[in-house]
Amino acid sequence: MLEIVVKTENGERHVRVSAGELAALLRRIGGEGDRFLVVQRVPDLPDVFAQVWHEAGGDYALEHRDGAADRHFETTADSAEVVIEALTGWARREAGWDGGLAWSLLDMGPSPEVPPLDLGPGEREQLETRVREVLAGGYTSRAELAELAEEYLVTDDRRPVSREQAQALADRLWLERVAEQASWQGETDPQRLTRAFTALREAGITARENFTCCRSCGQAEMGAEGGHDARGFVYFHSQCTDSAAAGHGLTLLYGGFDGSSETTAAIGREVVAALEAAGLNAEWDRDPGRAITVTPLNWRRHLVG
Repeated sequence: MLEIVVKTENGERHVRVSAGELAALLRRIGGEGDRFLVVQRVPDLPDVFAQVWHEAGGDYALEHRDGAADRHFETTADSAEVVIEALTGWARREAGWDGGLAWSLLDMGPSPEVPPLDLGPGEREQLETRVREVLAGGYTSRAELAELAEEYLVTDDRRPVSREQAQALADRLWLERVAEQASWQGETDPQRLTRAFTALREAGITARENFTCCRSCGQAEMGAEGGHDARGFVYFHSQCTDSAAAGHGLTLLYGGFDGSSETTAAIGREVVAALEAAGLNAEWDRDPGRAITVTPLNWRRHLVG
């Protein structure tokens, strides 16, 4: 798999696609509502991306940016195959991937100065603490993190953080976390959890990570998530994620779509078995009215973006 995320004009988001899947997405674009795609690294890095625009019957407009306004380049290609070769090389970080194309600098103008935050020490600490908590959870994107930073201290009569300041703060703390995760070795507990949830989905159980904001919303919305053949569900919401990232273990909520305690208990047993098969410890007293807790848990989830 390529360590990239592909976003399309029609709202699709494809994480860690194969070279063949990337090629298929590139060959597909051109119709109304599906004329471009944007490709970012995993993890996402500020101002590092590639993008393609194509309308049926015309050339392909290809751009890539390498971290700054004076490193933003553009070119055109007359076939999807040329673009596929270039973008696959970009995704693999191959030396000379951009050779063979006539690139020119795209003048984006000077980057605007972002004024420093005008916050008291308590407010700054409060804001950065919350941003770091969400980063530690590992499910946010850079755009979502910037939105959080912009809105977190808002009151009825005050917006102390501008959009540009929020993006600068989010990017700084994002890069700190990216540098930290580069030192992690081996499979992490969140990766084991994802492996367990994947096995459960393959067994006919709807399994969702970081699903909704709370239990009430999760229970209300889970019914729409299950397929026609799903027997039951398991999930954890964002408050559970915050707790896990803070070192308190992870609470899993589960049940059967038929609402019976027998089915719920059976789903609980399958969830525990999948967790243990993935190398995680699950605490549960087999009571279908009680949640499953995954503990101890070292929550180190890699950022995607």
